[in-house]
Amino acid sequence: MNALPDPSASRILVVDDEEALLAVTEQYLRRLGYSTLACRTAGGAWAAFQADPLSFRLVLTDITLPEMPGTELVLRMLDLNPRVAVLICSGYPFNPASLPARYQPQIGFLQKPFTPRMLAEAVERALARDAG
Repeated sequence: MNALPDPSASRILVVDDEEALLAVTEQYLRRLGYSTLACRTAGGAWAAFQADPLSFRLVLTDITLPEMPGTELVLRMLDLNPRVAVLICSGYPFNPASLPARYQPQIGFLQKPFTPRMLAEAVERALARDAG
């Protein structure tokens, strides 16, 4: 992997209703040098994103959330900031090609369970895709 990212330029919104996984994911991303904001609900994530949509470079979200599906959440977010990179996570198979074509270039998928290394590589690819 490359050198540690500039945290101020790589803010990540992490969304997962499973508290333990959310905490571990956020902690690992911070160890890698990323600035993070963790949310346990889609509503909380949506409110945080709406408040400052350009401050996030990446949204990392579970696909299964109680208030709304992660896919709906990220499509709303991409409508506000079409350049934000997205990583959808799930223990179930998912294909970003199932979403509208205009959103697909910004969306990646990370299969659960994932290792810290898999997470780091997926985040790096997503941010590189955004920069490209």
